[in-house]
Amino acid sequence: MAKETQQTERYQPLSGVRVLDLSRVLAGPYCTAMLADLGAEVIKVEAPKHGDDSRHLGPFLSGESVYYGLINRGKRSIELDFKSPQHQQHFYQLVADVDVVVENFRPSVTQRLGIDFDTLKQYNPRLIYASISGFGQHSPLAKHPAYDIIAQAMSGLMSVTGFPATGPTRSGESLGDVCAGIYAAWAISSALFARERHHPDAQYIDVAMLDVLVSMQVTGLSNLFAHGSAPGQIGNRHPVSTPFDTYRAADGLVVIAVASQRLFLRLCECMGQPELANDVRFIDDASRTQHEQLLKQKIEHWTAAFNVAELCDLLLEAGVPASPINNLAQVTESEHAQARQLLVQPADQGKPLVVQPVFFNGHKPHVTTRAPQLGEANSLYGVPAHSLLTGATHEL
Repeated sequence: MAKETQQTERYQPLSGVRVLDLSRVLAGPYCTAMLADLGAEVIKVEAPKHGDDSRHLGPFLSGESVYYGLINRGKRSIELDFKSPQHQQHFYQLVADVDVVVENFRPSVTQRLGIDFDTLKQYNPRLIYASISGFGQHSPLAKHPAYDIIAQAMSGLMSVTGFPATGPTRSGESLGDVCAGIYAAWAISSALFARERHHPDAQYIDVAMLDVLVSMQVTGLSNLFAHGSAPGQIGNRHPVSTPFDTYRAADGLVVIAVASQRLFLRLCECMGQPELANDVRFIDDASRTQHEQLLKQKIEHWTAAFNVAELCDLLLEAGVPASPINNLAQVTESEHAQARQLLVQPADQGKPLVVQPVFFNGHKPHVTTRAPQLGEANSLYGVPAHSLLTGATHEL
């Protein structure tokens, strides 16, 4: 185990990259946490005395936000007041010596504070500057407030999520924020690569939550373009492939995902009804989707005789994709989670961390340090004395 840890620590793809993180709450911090996982030095700039708003979001353990801790792992925190001339000048000195700046203020706020891209590139002509916002920097919606549920609603994602009987629903996680953070981390990494290869000048990255959510909806968009009408809610089933849904077992629900003729034949054989594969109503995906309700009745007549665990074992043994519907406790306590290092114990043995999920050369580079206390690194980066601080200035 020690040898593996040493190898992981030696190989960190972003080692030597320095990031100034001006962001707060979720999208920006998620992005910079991914960069920190891969070895970047992330300096989190927080509002004096108050810090990132997510420090005050529950749930709390030992007086600290678990939410904040999960997405600010491995970073260093400093307090700066952008309305203090001395603090602003100190910030510019830091900018001159970093590779990346990340912010998720509402568009135009950075200009008012004097920390926008055009200002900062004067101090660092090789700077990579990433802005994450709800609707982008140049849009009729740019100045509108954006929470994740707003982006999900406007993107069309909610319109295809849920059941017709209950209407649209948001995803169970803040996908607009999280995925915007992932796209921003991807763009920053690409810009760093481009800077080393062929683009030495400052680069500006503009990521919008709404754009990200629209771009991800491949299935819905393909149906829109093919049929000329917007798809709606169809519950858990797939709009094209059938059977691809949740099915009732004796003690709960099981997911069965069949997306080819070969898999459908395997399912029919598993059910002891191979003749279904030759039934004209179920002969191909289009026919099965047309007769989806009838096919579901036949499948559930069979699945009802088994409990979820038995059913999954039977289907997986036959090569048919199937799964129980796990809760978060079940998945994080699973053998898979252990094998894939989904949870990492920090060096101080505090709350577990959930780090970026990718392995590099068989190893997962990741931080093993907790999220920082507010202003913990002030002295490390020479932040001027707190007597100069006038109060929190991080505006929405």
